[in-house]
This record gives sequence, structure tokens and C-alpha cells, in this order.
Amino acid sequence: MYGFEPTEEQQMLVDTIQKFAAKDLRQAAHEADEQGGFPADVVRRGWELGVLQASIPEAYGGFGERSAVTGVLALEELAYGDPAGALAILAPATYAVPVLLAGTEEQKKALLPPVIEGDWKPYTAAFLEPDFDFDPGEMRTVAERVNGGYVLKGAKTMVPFADGADGMLVYAACEGRTQAFVVSPKAEGVVIDGREKHLGLGAVPLFGVRFEDVRLAREARLGGADGHDPAPLLAAAGTAAAAVAVGLSRAAYEYALRYAKEREVFGTPIAQKQSIAFMLAEMAIEIEAIRLLVWEAAWMADVGKDASKAAYLAHTGAGDMAMRVTDGAVQILGGHGYIREHPVERWYRTGRGVPLFAGLSMV
Repeated sequence: MYGFEPTEEQQMLVDTIQKFAAKDLRQAAHEADEQGGFPADVVRRGWELGVLQASIPEAYGGFGERSAVTGVLALEELAYGDPAGALAILAPATYAVPVLLAGTEEQKKALLPPVIEGDWKPYTAAFLEPDFDFDPGEMRTVAERVNGGYVLKGAKTMVPFADGADGMLVYAACEGRTQAFVVSPKAEGVVIDGREKHLGLGAVPLFGVRFEDVRLAREARLGGADGHDPAPLLAAAGTAAAAVAVGLSRAAYEYALRYAKEREVFGTPIAQKQSIAFMLAEMAIEIEAIRLLVWEAAWMADVGKDASKAAYLAHTGAGDMAMRVTDGAVQILGGHGYIREHPVERWYRTGRGVPLFAGLSMV
């Protein structure tokens, strides 16, 4: 059975990220949402925390070992500062973690060091598709084996930093399974559409990408000629999305709680009103419940168990939880909750998209 006490190293990482999240991410988040991106120095400082680097073995340019539990602890804290900032800082993880989990030894040695060593660079993944009935297990983007290689066809949406990416991982249906392929954003047939506008995540540059008969070498398939088991990658994506939801929901809850304690009506803090107190209690319960599901999914991945079901439950539950908690925060603030200067409206808009966050982060 897993425990609930972080290791000394995990606690040090969490404490460090908490300071960065509160001081840097939270303070820059409103302007970043308005302007469409975080300042480069904020992303750089977040990258220098070493969250991803600590997940990659030294042989591939990092300085640690992958731990999904450590990953979700870190991701929750970053998302507590700002979910868009968390996704921007750790966008390279959507490329590097799948290579680490599913790549051949040759692929790991060739692909990981350029991502990990040095400053933050725009590596990304193309996961989601622009279909209302999108199913990660049944991609409409396809990779067909042709003449010893592959031909990639299809369309993706919400691809972070696609317009200037140094490398891209593309998920496609291949021989009856969802498989990941390493694709150069500059390859012939890769078409980067204009920047997309969404309800939330305004500070993350998201693009549509089309693949028009893109020819790939056989080495482009993660895992080599026989490919890889997609389950661990899909579980890692769902678990990460749920961790982001916990972080942003916790931020909304704590902001609403402070407001309720300070806001007085007829000489009494509204936190003492039964309707407000019950709403806050329910928000706290939901956050704690989903956090436990996230931890369970991450722990199962770390001990080599199939985390698919646990990750699915965590991600599905996190979508509902984020909507209820962020909506509750807006209600508690009343008219102030509708004002853009208060972050709860931004968290509310972002929380609506949690079901779509799979593929935008990875642990």
C-alpha cells in the first residue's frame, strides 16, 4: 500500500515550487492571460526548478529517475500558481516522458539530451483531435506503413508551441493501436494553422496542426518497428491532467475561503453563513478525494501496475470537481467573482477545459 508522507527530497521540491508558484506564476498569470503568453524569464525560472530534469536518468542528460508521484506533487503546486503557467513550463515533458517510457535505447540517447540539457526549449506533443467524439484509443490521425517507413495523415488541435517547436511527438492510429511518432515540425506536409483561441489557457500558445501525407522513417515510431504499449502513456497523460485540476481547484478554494473570512455582511463574515460554509466544506472534500485518486494512479505507475483505470477515474472525476469548485468560488465572491481582476473567473474558465487537458501534460 502506498503512503501519504512525501520523502525529504519530494518535500524540498514541493516547498521550492510553492514559493515560485506564489511569487512568480500567480503574480504574472493575469497579465499573461491578457497578453497571450508568459514572459520568457518566468518560464525560464520555472524550468530551472528541474522538475522534468529530475525525472530523466543521467545517461540521457538528466539527474534523477522518473517518479510519477513526484511528478503529480510538482504539477499540483505549479498549477496552484497558475495552470497555464504549469503547462507552459512543462510542455517539454509531453515529448520527453513518452520517449523515456516507450522509446528504444537508441531513441532515448538521441532524443532526450537535446530536451533536457540547457535552457527551456519548445518541445511539444500533438495528442488531441478536433472531433467531438475524440477517443485516445481510436485516433483518426493514422500512420500507415509504407515502403519500410510510415505516411502520417490527420489533424490535431491544441498543440502547445507548435509554431516554433524544436520537436514534436504525434499520436496516431497504427496497426490497431495508438502509437507515438517523432515528427519534425518543419517536415514536408506538416501544416501549422493559426493560433487557436479557447475559453481558458489564454497564456499557452495553442495551434492546430495538419499532417498531409507526411513521410516518416521507420525509426520515427517510438519503441521501434514493433511499437509500444500505449497504456502507460495514456495513463501518464490522464494522471497529469488530473493533477493540474487539483492545483487550480485548490487555488480557487483557498482564494474563496480567504475572501469569505474577510468579507462582512451586517457585521458578520460571510464564511459564518451556513450556505457559504457548507459550500466551502464540499469544495474541500472534493479536492481531497480527487487528490487521493491522482496519488493512487501515480503510485500504481511507479510500482509497475497498470494505472489505466485509476488514471481514467482521476481524470474523469477531476473534470467534474474542477467545475464545481471553481463555480463555487465565483459564487462566493458574488459580483467580484465576475471581475477579471480576481483570478477565480480565470480559474473557472480554465476548469471547464480539464477534460481536454490529457496530452497537454505528462508525469
